[in-house]
Amino acid sequence: MTAVTPRRRWPISSAVLIVANVVPLLGVLTHHWTVFAVVLLYWCENVVVGVFNVLRMLFAQPQNALVQAGKAFLIPFFCVHYGMFTFVHGVFVFGLFGGGFKQGGFAGPGPHAVLEAVRQAGVGWGVAALIASHGFSFFHNYLAGGEYRLVGLPQLMMQPYARVVVLHLAIIGGGFFVMALGSPVLALALLIVLKTAIDLGAHLAERRKHGTLPPDQAVFATTSS
Repeated sequence: MTAVTPRRRWPISSAVLIVANVVPLLGVLTHHWTVFAVVLLYWCENVVVGVFNVLRMLFAQPQNALVQAGKAFLIPFFCVHYGMFTFVHGVFVFGLFGGGFKQGGFAGPGPHAVLEAVRQAGVGWGVAALIASHGFSFFHNYLAGGEYRLVGLPQLMMQPYARVVVLHLAIIGGGFFVMALGSPVLALALLIVLKTAIDLGAHLAERRKHGTLPPDQAVFATTSS
C-alpha cells in the first residue's frame, strides 16, 4: 500500500495577513471609514510592498556573485521606476477619491501630504497592521524559510507590479461602485473582503513559486508579498 503524503498547511503568514486585513474592516464597521480612507490605506500598502521588495532584492541569492553585481543597477532602477509608478497611482487615488486634499492645493502624494491624509483619515493603525503583516512574511517566509536563496532578481523586479495592478483594478473599480451607492457600510465591507481574498490567494501563489507550498495550495495565479 502506498502511503499518502499529508497536505501541507497554509503558512502562518496567511493568518497574519488575514488579521491585518481585518483591521480596515473594523475601521469601516466601528469608525465609519470612508471610501477614500480604505483606498488610501491600500495605496499606502503599495509603498510598504515596495520597501520590502527592495529588502528582498538586497538579500536575494547571496551565494551568487553575478546576482550581487547586478543589484548595483537593478535596485536603484526598481526604486526609481516603482517610485514613479506608485506616485502616479497616488495622484489618481488622491484626485479621484480625496477631494478635500485636491481643493487644498494638493500637488501630489508627497510625504507630508500622505502623512496628513493618513492622520485625518485615521488609518494609521491600519497602515501599522499591514507593515506588520508584510514584515512577518519577509522574516518568516523569505529569510527564515530560505526563499531568498531561490528567487531571482528579474522575478523580484516584476512581482510588486502584478500585485498592484490586480488589487487596485478591483479596489478602484469597487471604490467607484461603493461611492455610486452612497458609501454604505456593507458595500465597503464587501470591498475589503474581496481585497483580502485576492491578497490571500496571491500570497499563497507566491509561496508556491518560491517552494514553500506545493502547487495544489495556490488558489490564485497572481503574485504578492
